[in-house]
Amino acid sequence: MSSIRKHGKRWRAEIMVAGRRKSKVHPTRQEARDWAAREETLMRGGARAAAAISFGEVMQRYARDVSPTKRGHRWEEIRLLRLATDSIGRHRVADLTPRVLGEWRDMRLREVSPGTVLREMTLLRSVCVQAVSEWGLMPVNPMDGVKRPSQPPARDRLPTDAEIEALQISAGNDLTKATARAFHAFLFAMETAMRAGEILSLVPDRVDLDARTARLPMTKNGTAREVPLSTEAVRLLQALPPGRTCFALSSRQLDALWRKLRDRAGVEGLTFHDSRAAALTRLSRKVDVLTLARISGHRDINLLMRVYYRETASDIARRLD
Repeated sequence: MSSIRKHGKRWRAEIMVAGRRKSKVHPTRQEARDWAAREETLMRGGARAAAAISFGEVMQRYARDVSPTKRGHRWEEIRLLRLATDSIGRHRVADLTPRVLGEWRDMRLREVSPGTVLREMTLLRSVCVQAVSEWGLMPVNPMDGVKRPSQPPARDRLPTDAEIEALQISAGNDLTKATARAFHAFLFAMETAMRAGEILSLVPDRVDLDARTARLPMTKNGTAREVPLSTEAVRLLQALPPGRTCFALSSRQLDALWRKLRDRAGVEGLTFHDSRAAALTRLSRKVDVLTLARISGHRDINLLMRVYYRETASDIARRLD
């Protein structure tokens, strides 16, 4: 077992295996982690001991030591800890082969969507890369020989005017109420193409109503972004009661309130994230795809084109005249 803690301006790594303890101070947290990983493997008996541990233990170690260093680590930690108890987690590292992983993939495809399996396979690949390159637990990455499922078709769900009206009635107009602010956030997302997390973290100091911009210091892809605000987006912000954050909602609150008001409105299958698709579909009729990518924060233009850019040939033809 290892632990990393602050030691002045440096980082102390401590490990304990079978009652034996080792400790060393390092200049960076990552160096401390790497040292602890190598020493823990050696103290457990090197390659022979590494081959005897289960893949579930490797996943748990990754969730404990590596996942917390990433953005969005909560989903990753939860998923890894669940997979660690799955059938794939019970295999010894020495027995983990492309055939075994392929059988697990086929089993998961019978249980969940291809998109979910793709995300899980990407996560397991990262675990294996860490186990090979940093921890010395595997000679090669067994995921390299496993075929990935076909990419599922892009989601094609946009809210209708009737659904928006029903959601508005369900949420109410009193923005001192959290339910009304949850729907207000949805409307704001439809104007700006911002993600839910970006909207919930927005604070008044990062909004310039005169310049009509919102500054996001950290986004999902790890970079800052300035979002242009439409006149309607500005109006939506100005309607909110003052608070430390613009919408005064947590992620958990938004999830629960959105489901509640959506179900009460009788709207089926609509997710909060569909607001982003609605915004980008509308904006794609006004701006070119490069400008659209700058607004949305997409680095992969192909992903943006496949998922969000939905202009038809007829739409484009009308713009040629």
